[in-house]
Amino acid sequence: MVRRHELTDAQWRKIEPLLSANGRRGGQGADHRTVVNGASYRARTGVPWPDLPERYGPWLTVHERHCRRSADGT
Repeated sequence: MVRRHELTDAQWRKIEPLLSANGRRGGQGADHRTVVNGASYRARTGVPWPDLPERYGPWLTVHERHCRRSADGT
């Protein structure tokens, strides 16, 4: 079941190829889909970054990846 502010499988299949295969050198890093869902949740609800629900992981990770993807046009 997809939560209200999260991507469906069809939406994710369109976005996934745009993201790198690995998060950071030496490790996988946070799951891309979880991070994208967190950024989407924040954009749709307007909550402050620190108030993101824990299911999206550390808010700072979501914020940093959102800023990086926005800056590079992804």
